[in-house]
Amino acid sequence: MTPHVAITAQDMHQIAWTLVDLHGAQAIGYADDAVMELDEKGSPESADAWRALRSVMEDALAGRLGREETITVH
Repeated sequence: MTPHVAITAQDMHQIAWTLVDLHGAQAIGYADDAVMELDEKGSPESADAWRALRSVMEDALAGRLGREETITVH
């Protein structure tokens, strides 16, 4: 059984910016790869977490999300 870990919106924000800083736009490709692999393994919750992270990275790369902004998930 996989343990469940609570990741906050701010955690997601920080992880997204770290990946963008390290990999630039290629971070989106890494997220896509992770989603595909996790879906193939039958881990939909983990794949969904990577989908959410990908969305935050897209916003960061497009300039819609500042590095110091507080984000809220609805």
